[in-house]
Amino acid sequence: MSAAALKALHVPGKPLVLPNAWDADTAKLVEAAGFPAVATSSVAVAAALGFADGEQAPADEMFAAAARIAKAVGVPVTVDAESGYGLPGAELAARLLDAGAVGCNFEDTDHATGDVRPVGEQAERIAALREAAGDGLVINARVDSFRGVDPEEALDAGVARAKAYLEAGADCVYPIHLRTPELIAEFVRGTGGAVNVTAWPGSPGLKSLAELGVARISLGGGLWHYLRKQLEATLAGVAEGKLPY
Repeated sequence: MSAAALKALHVPGKPLVLPNAWDADTAKLVEAAGFPAVATSSVAVAAALGFADGEQAPADEMFAAAARIAKAVGVPVTVDAESGYGLPGAELAARLLDAGAVGCNFEDTDHATGDVRPVGEQAERIAALREAAGDGLVINARVDSFRGVDPEEALDAGVARAKAYLEAGADCVYPIHLRTPELIAEFVRGTGGAVNVTAWPGSPGLKSLAELGVARISLGGGLWHYLRKQLEATLAGVAEGKLPY
């Protein structure tokens, strides 16, 4: 499947909904449920491999997991590539494309320091990835500048950051920590491009988020967290002698 097919699914007001998968089996279930694309969740993939999120898993293992997922389904796959694992744009693009991905998340957090990169630096990284990938990848540029701050006070700077990323070649921008409907609507209006948001617990529902004009909705690690809690409860019952079936 092509990046063009994935990009065409990003429609403001009629967003692409992505229940993020973490292995070939869960990716197949997403496809079987009728979703037109599969996205991976870095936290869930890393956990399934025995590592913490935040680029703690070896890049080779993350790309191998992505390749298994892409091979297992017939719909476009977009990979949560975190902050790029320290790879230059050309190598990151090559590894994503070799894995069969046609899209990626690309964070502006520097996982070596925990800080958000200066906007100019991240824009250059996006431009390098775009140049290397050509039209082969849909770049979803994550905007992490709303983390740990008053989101209303950070809105103008966040919008400016997002616009810089779009100008550098990103196809979509992703203010992952922006949750309130009013601020999401302002971000969408101010950015003027495709916007991805996360469907957090307690956040506006899928219909409401669509009405705010977003073009893409991710569940992130939400499904993994939810199912993991269900499994924990089930295992506790088995430990008490209760079979779940």
